[in-house]
Amino acid sequence: MPHGGLEFPILQRFLCVVEARTVPANPLEATTEQKMKVEQQARDEQAQKPLPKGVVLGPDGKPCRTCTSSASWKAMMKGATTQPTKVATTPPAGATSSLQPPPDCPPDVEQLGRSSWTLLHAMTAAYPERPSLTQQMETKQFLGLFSKMYPCWVCADDFRTWMKDGNEPRVSNREDFGQWMCEAHNAVNVKLGKQSFDCKRWEERWRTGWKDGRCD
Repeated sequence: MPHGGLEFPILQRFLCVVEARTVPANPLEATTEQKMKVEQQARDEQAQKPLPKGVVLGPDGKPCRTCTSSASWKAMMKGATTQPTKVATTPPAGATSSLQPPPDCPPDVEQLGRSSWTLLHAMTAAYPERPSLTQQMETKQFLGLFSKMYPCWVCADDFRTWMKDGNEPRVSNREDFGQWMCEAHNAVNVKLGKQSFDCKRWEERWRTGWKDGRCD
């Protein structure tokens, strides 16, 4: 019998099958399953890292850009790690910053808020003194849809909650609507630790301009 041969051919066949099934072509190359497992572990580790202060998570569990200030978003993107922020009904006051993103970048929660309040107050200024029933109904419908489609979901939830808590839109005339919108804005200012506005002067601020003529 040749050197290294097997006396029993059936054993030789068995060993060939075992070798074909257990020895990969390149023992150092990871299998597809192993690669997927490593990638999943990396994603899990990234998700467990604490987020910078002020970062608000969306309903999908991912950071919400339009719910977060530009400063907090940049800190997160740079990999800053501090204590995670619990999701509240309003973005935390500490998240506000004078640091603003370039004008051609997606808006942060502050830019979005300022732009939205400008739109809403301008709508009250243009509202009829004696609106028809149809105009009143459409205005309420708009506010209901606005509070559902607002990009900052925690802000939207907060606005809906405020309206349901005895603050239904008052749209019977321009003055009532303007006062109501000012009260809504002040409710947010209080939660953010900002100064409230004198709602008696809402028309000067948003419709006629200040009496000292600075807007003329």
